[in-house]
Amino acid sequence: MNTKRIRTALAGALLSLALFAPAAEAARVVVKVGPPAARVEVRAGAPSPRHVWVGGYWRWDGRAHVWVAGGWQLPPRHRAVWVDGHWKKVRGGWTWVPGHWR
Repeated sequence: MNTKRIRTALAGALLSLALFAPAAEAARVVVKVGPPAARVEVRAGAPSPRHVWVGGYWRWDGRAHVWVAGGWQLPPRHRAVWVDGHWKKVRGGWTWVPGHWR
């Protein structure tokens, strides 16, 4: 591959990072009030052996923490694993790290 093409690709990648990284950082919300302890949820039987439990969590609605109940979900692909979301302590308060499929 010639060096001009490599430089162009690298410049494009750096420009993308410069444009999108600040937007992602700006979208992060810092809440001064820490979340309450997680609720203990009663799980009814899974609808099928393929279903995975996705636990509930505390969501910030702009004024207070509101509980979002967990539920059974089908993974998006075979052997996918659910990673729970969590509140992370940061400078100035707390920020939410969303759950995701891995």
